[in-house]
Amino acid sequence: MLKEFPLRVMFLAFWAFVLFMALSPKPPTLPLDWMGDKVYHMAAFAVLTVFARLSFRQMSDLRILERMSFAGALIEVFQALPALHRDCDWRDWVADTIAIAVTLLAMRLIPRPDPMAVPAE
Repeated sequence: MLKEFPLRVMFLAFWAFVLFMALSPKPPTLPLDWMGDKVYHMAAFAVLTVFARLSFRQMSDLRILERMSFAGALIEVFQALPALHRDCDWRDWVADTIAIAVTLLAMRLIPRPDPMAVPAE
């Protein structure tokens, strides 16, 4: 648990940033706006998934996929609230879920050393 604590803090901090951007009535203009918001959805959930996978190592990929996808669906439900002046689009949730699945698959296929491992002397 102590080894994953810094990663969990980063996960929560980035999650707070994603929620702010997703639920702000007027989010700031970003350089990639011309590509559409699906790029932002996929990038945000890809990074969140990396932090989730590294922070919760004991959790299965399927559980991470389920929880992260549910979080993406909840964002879309909240965006449907008239007070937020945002648009709810089920395709955003699909983009989130695809990004989560592809990121988990990539992390499984790409061998990597444990960043929290203590080097042997």
